[in-house]
Amino acid sequence: MQNIGTSAEVEQSSSEASEQYLTFMLGGKDYGLEILNIKEIIEYGDVTEMPMTPDFISGVINLRGSVVPVIDLSNRFIGHSVERTKRTSIIILEVTNDDLKIEIGVTVDMVIEVLDIQASEIEPAPSLGNHIQTDFINGMAKVDGKFLILLDIENVLSIDELSMVGSIGDNTG
Repeated sequence: MQNIGTSAEVEQSSSEASEQYLTFMLGGKDYGLEILNIKEIIEYGDVTEMPMTPDFISGVINLRGSVVPVIDLSNRFIGHSVERTKRTSIIILEVTNDDLKIEIGVTVDMVIEVLDIQASEIEPAPSLGNHIQTDFINGMAKVDGKFLILLDIENVLSIDELSMVGSIGDNTG
């Protein structure tokens, strides 16, 4: 008979292979972001619109004296903004792509919770053919019987778009 250890030992060994993800809702779907990129979560408000920027850029916010561009993830993913509510939040992220390191905010409908997700519970992003972009998806995790789309925030925007977003913060400061 094999000894599988105490439940605390099993929990400890299984938690070593897990990552923490902040889960949030966007357009009725559940998403997750690795918490390593997240600096903070703030209440939605006081976003200053910027002229001549793409629709997915809501504007900029003043975060303790720094100008931070804000991306509307709903607009980026589904092509239109969703109604802002008292639960709408801005997740402040530090994004690195090549040599570019910028701080951006992304709007989400509602922050849900932080989850420990084991690497074994994450499936690779689905292959949807050559014409459908899925490189912004890190993987899919099944949580409570529903799929959670795990985002690779560094690939949500292209390098050119990140450069443009980064220059918004630089030019207004």
